[in-house]
Amino acid sequence: MRSSPGKPVRGSRAASLLACAVILPICALALLASCGADARAGKASGRLVVATYSLLGSVVKDLVGDSIEVRTSIPNGLDPHEWEPSAKDIQMLQGADLIVENGLGLEEGMSKALASARSKGIRFFTASDHIQIRIVGSGEGIPQGDRDQAVGAKDPHLWTDPLTMKAVASALAAEMRADFGLDLSAKLASFEMRIDALDAEIAKRVSTIAPADRKLVTGHESLGYFAQRYGFKLVGAVVPSLSSEAESSASDIAALKSLITHNGVKVLFVESGTPDRVVSTLAEESHVRAVRIVTHALPPDASYISFVRELSLTIVDSLLR
Repeated sequence: MRSSPGKPVRGSRAASLLACAVILPICALALLASCGADARAGKASGRLVVATYSLLGSVVKDLVGDSIEVRTSIPNGLDPHEWEPSAKDIQMLQGADLIVENGLGLEEGMSKALASARSKGIRFFTASDHIQIRIVGSGEGIPQGDRDQAVGAKDPHLWTDPLTMKAVASALAAEMRADFGLDLSAKLASFEMRIDALDAEIAKRVSTIAPADRKLVTGHESLGYFAQRYGFKLVGAVVPSLSSEAESSASDIAALKSLITHNGVKVLFVESGTPDRVVSTLAEESHVRAVRIVTHALPPDASYISFVRELSLTIVDSLLR
């Protein structure tokens, strides 16, 4: 029997309604299962580790894999000195099972939020407690820099040296085992092997630069650990402080121009946050090239190892030109 146009057969309509009644709950259940699977995949153990900044977070994630959820507080590429957490960020910190911080005053914008988390009994792992801290040496930077750059100041920019971060990973693996019963020895061994290979690669690359040409002038004092590891001399910085919140004075710039000329510096390495007008004037008057480097942000693959490799490549290639 043929139905009239626009009037479906009654049996077909009933079948359609029955199909919807069956399919919709199945779809809803599938969606809920999918969401639940995603949540479980991201937080397999039900625990949460919060790293303060992205480079540190990458190392933590490399180490723990999917066994624990890892989040980063400071958005990738933003200055750790200046960033301040929102109410949502503070809530995340206070819900963490472990907070992994840098220390040495790097996260000064987060100091109140971190202190509040400590007062609530949340566990902390401070990376700088497990390394050989670099101390600002005589002759580094600009003589009339502020007290943060004075000889004897503790340098917080520990992530520019891969072997220093290897020490951090080793200490963190031990803490994760003690606090959470996690055996991360296989992950740690893999990370250490890749770090050792990276270190050898960078050392070989740096060896192509004559020792007399291994001189660095940067936007901020952020390459101290890198310089110490690979035999570079820190000549000075546009912003003469270990904190990027500092500002350069006219006398600082005049002193830096003199140091550039005296040391035969070829390149001015510029980081995010360095005043563009000061950089262009300094480069023009000192007859040096300004080259941009990334010292606080992960590359697109979110890998700490890729970050250090790209940083070293940029420095070496620029000095060899």
